[in-house]
Amino acid sequence: MAYAEKVYKVRNGVKTKQFTWRACYRKPDGSKGTEPGFPTKKTAEDWGNAQEASIRAGRWVDPALMRRTFGEWAREWMATQSPRGTTSTRRWARLEAVIFPRWENTSLMQITWYDAETWANSLTIDDVSVTHALSLMSTILNGAVDAKHLLVNPLAGRRRRRTAAAKEALQAKDEAKENAYAPPEIVLQLARRAGPFDGMHILTVAFTGLRWGESIGLHRDNVLLKRSEHYDGALFECPVLRVIEEVAEYQKRLPDGSKGPLVVDLEPVKTRESKRRVDVPPFLEELLRQHLGRTKHPYIFTTRSGAFWRRGNFGRQVMKPVSGGREALGKVRGHAEREQWEPIMPGLTMRAMRHTHDTYQAQIGVKPILEHEQAGHKYPGIKGRYQHPTPEMRRERLDGLQRIYERAMEALGWEAIWPDEPPGP
Repeated sequence: MAYAEKVYKVRNGVKTKQFTWRACYRKPDGSKGTEPGFPTKKTAEDWGNAQEASIRAGRWVDPALMRRTFGEWAREWMATQSPRGTTSTRRWARLEAVIFPRWENTSLMQITWYDAETWANSLTIDDVSVTHALSLMSTILNGAVDAKHLLVNPLAGRRRRRTAAAKEALQAKDEAKENAYAPPEIVLQLARRAGPFDGMHILTVAFTGLRWGESIGLHRDNVLLKRSEHYDGALFECPVLRVIEEVAEYQKRLPDGSKGPLVVDLEPVKTRESKRRVDVPPFLEELLRQHLGRTKHPYIFTTRSGAFWRRGNFGRQVMKPVSGGREALGKVRGHAEREQWEPIMPGLTMRAMRHTHDTYQAQIGVKPILEHEQAGHKYPGIKGRYQHPTPEMRRERLDGLQRIYERAMEALGWEAIWPDEPPGP
């Protein structure tokens, strides 16, 4: 049974007559547990008895562990995790830039949903990043519950009530997504301007929907393989791109969270659905065959030297000038003469090209089960278990993408995307 002890205050090294009460109780291992600072004997005894009752019920959490700071626990938790490199990098970046400035020195037991929601709504970063920060905090606090540092996670199952300003910003972002798609004529113009080497990369992503890392990690041995399926007493066949790995780009983190070297290297794709074969329409098959003859590098969408592109470099050096235009430059030492480019559709990115492919699929009525498969997504619900893409679905998709390409070429009055194709590197 718990009991209470007097704790006399000391002033200038001399014990005074003033005192508070300290609760004493027996911990699960039989040792003595104490908690000071109670104003009366009864409150100390009640608190101690509550601890022993929790111990008997198997619900007890050591108060000393509950007083650990969020920062201390977060670092310990991160050291026990082994996610993919990019995931670890994103988590550390979110902790250091967003979460730690407010919560690093706050004890676990002092974190409340009210404070977390108020803090989240005061942040000036974009709404999605705020949501991700709260989600990471909640995940780390779930770990604290599992490690017997907290009885419950105060963030679990809570839904943030956004401020009017946050809702307005979210709506503006949704409206901006309307521009994250390029009509086929625009895609062809971008491809021509970028040239056959980088333009083929843009064109392939727009008509296959490969993710950035999947496209630059595409090995020539996985290009234009053959899909064969029985159909109407014969075989349905079409060329495919086999997606089994991707290039990840991240700053490696050491177990203590300190920054390690920059990594730009191959990794297996993240999910089972991402490991897939993407069907290729006839026009793209022909262009890819030409591209395979143009480049001798193992990975077909690389820099001229055969190195993996970094996302930011490709955006600055290729997508930004190709879509947004550039100024003319005269011939100077160290630089060739450069013609002026007028803007075509400023702001387009390779992510927008993936959005473009999904938009094309919706336009031509691709069946949802095939639409998800080709994009590398899991089809949700019971339909995802019982429905399967058929050869007829695949044929309809390929015919639809071919029509989109042919109509765009006709609208532009082109016979070839690169009529005077230079030799490859």
